[in-house]
Amino acid sequence: MIIGLTGGIGSGKTAAANRFAAAHGIHVVDADEKSRVVVQPGKPALKHIVDRFGDEILLEDGNLNRAALREQVFAAPAERQWLEQLLHPLIRDEIITDLQSATSPYALLVSPLLVESGQNALTKRIIVVDVPEAMQLARTVQRDAVPEAQVRAIMQAQAQREERLRHAHDVLTNDSDLAALHAQVDALHQHYLQLLEVQP
Repeated sequence: MIIGLTGGIGSGKTAAANRFAAAHGIHVVDADEKSRVVVQPGKPALKHIVDRFGDEILLEDGNLNRAALREQVFAAPAERQWLEQLLHPLIRDEIITDLQSATSPYALLVSPLLVESGQNALTKRIIVVDVPEAMQLARTVQRDAVPEAQVRAIMQAQAQREERLRHAHDVLTNDSDLAALHAQVDALHQHYLQLLEVQP
């Protein structure tokens, strides 16, 4: 069984996924990590991106300057669309390959754009890490040291909170401390093990 885990920027997806992995040995596939793999130096996608945006979106070592690229694409919806059309199929292939190697009772696909990118088609259930938008904004500004306007633009590009929750089979409410989040993850893990036992 593949379970999708999603939530807006700053919601705590990584903290939840880390708990599933560290405490319960669950195989976690992170779509953000795969998005870095497909744009590594020497990969065709990076060449396409440089051809479109120029060398200024590269770091001195030849790696993609993700912050510079993010600034460009979130200021221009057409550019973001072009980038997504290039990268989403490549990221999907990487995700599928990794999921197929899972040996834990179920696997977790962590993706901020699970629903928007169609990656939810790979999953049987969806967990949404839910947090009030004001908290999402404050956490991200503090964590990434980026302007509030940029975080708002990223939030606008992601599914709205109500839309995400509409797709949820399970919700982790992350408006308290880490211990509270961990307790919810632990309970969900037990729930999934029970579900797997009754599946034919």
